[in-house]
Amino acid sequence: MRTDEQALIFELSREGRIGHSLPELDIDPVDEQELLPSKYRRQEPAELPQVSELQLVRHYTALSRRNHGVDSGFYPLGSCTMKYNPKINEDVARYPGFAHLHPYQPESQLQGALELMYELQQSLEAVTGMDQVTLQPAAGAHGEWTGLMLIRAFHEANGDYGRTKVIVPDSAHGTNPASAVVAGFDAVTVRSNDEGLVDLEHLRELAGEDTAALMLTNPNTLGLFERDIVEMASIIHEAGGKLYYDGANSNAILGMTRPGDMGFDVVHLNLHKTFTTPHGGGGPGSGPVGVKQDLVPYLPAPIVAKDGESYRFAWEFPDSIGRVKPYYGNFGINVRAYTYIRTMGPEGLRQVSRQAVLNANYMLRRLQPYFDTPYEQHCKHEFVLSGKRQKKLGVRTLDIAKRLLDFGYHPPTIYFPINVEECLMIEPTETESKETLDEFCDAMIQIAKEAETNPEIVQEAPHTTVVSRLDETQAARKPVLRWEAKEEATV
Repeated sequence: MRTDEQALIFELSREGRIGHSLPELDIDPVDEQELLPSKYRRQEPAELPQVSELQLVRHYTALSRRNHGVDSGFYPLGSCTMKYNPKINEDVARYPGFAHLHPYQPESQLQGALELMYELQQSLEAVTGMDQVTLQPAAGAHGEWTGLMLIRAFHEANGDYGRTKVIVPDSAHGTNPASAVVAGFDAVTVRSNDEGLVDLEHLRELAGEDTAALMLTNPNTLGLFERDIVEMASIIHEAGGKLYYDGANSNAILGMTRPGDMGFDVVHLNLHKTFTTPHGGGGPGSGPVGVKQDLVPYLPAPIVAKDGESYRFAWEFPDSIGRVKPYYGNFGINVRAYTYIRTMGPEGLRQVSRQAVLNANYMLRRLQPYFDTPYEQHCKHEFVLSGKRQKKLGVRTLDIAKRLLDFGYHPPTIYFPINVEECLMIEPTETESKETLDEFCDAMIQIAKEAETNPEIVQEAPHTTVVSRLDETQAARKPVLRWEAKEEATV
């Protein structure tokens, strides 16, 4: 018999149980027909579970214990920087002076908020080496699209309508080619060389009069730093194109180097990856975009400007691509990022990168004897392993990921990037202790040994989770359509 924690809430339902208590109605009832025509109203009550308040609380508490998150355990999701969010960020974002503002209040009543946004713009300009930053974009991919639209506006303003192609490395983030297409460009792939870096000869072949931009993630999604960035910049600029920097991996370079110093014209940052704002669940997010001076006229208006001792929204961008988000960006997320930057300071941000790179290289070397490592050089903040060795024994990378659930770990990213066979992509971040890294490595090493001595235990994993192995493909293609009382989900 299943316990209350294991049971579906419909199985706990008993007629007549109530999970809420409401005060008596102290206003005249309203005719339902006046509010909503009958054709839009249920003819019979919804078949919802009937449980007590205590059962309801325990139900949601039990569900929360099944979740994976950075507050509950190690979450090494490569390419996504699932690191700890200091709680002081949350406290400051909830200050009434920030949380209770409305964007349509007069600027005279928003001076504190505007000062914060202005200083955040300046901080991000200093971090990236850019001349101006907009805080409007709602997330990383939205920042990518915004940056590409700025590049498009620049070319069109110069009568250069033939630049229709954006070059994207095969080691880039997966959103890059999609953002290029949504911005109206054709995405062209430049291949990697044997070291996992951009193939310069292939880049020279692709660059030409139709090149609008090169989108580069650096360090790339393999966790490797592009050594030849100055030469790449020269190739693209000589062809008349612009360099776009996907700053999602800035965790590895804070205070060490800046995209603006490398020759980039546009950069976006993922505040949830680099500056500890919440990550996941479809939001919230923020993806500020920084640009060099020749792209400033096209920025989405407004940005925050300072006049003397006061702050205002500056709208004077006659060639602006237009506003890309309602209001002025995701203010609550910007407050969190500002708090983090001010708390850490320049040296603290540099230490973030040092620790992130150290943690990743430590784990890479510990796991190297047990998994194939496609690239021998030092990595940056993340690294990739290959499960080719285990696949020969009948154990796939997917099996390894499922087995990690038995050890209480959310699996790393798998099968991406696609140019690494049976790929596992691991990012420890800078916020994890050596003890945590060792425990995860011990679990990975045990799984590698199980693949040799007892492959069935890996192939049939997970064994300790509430449900057994799921078919993710079917779940995505045939989602749960409805729930029925006292019955399990109907697919």
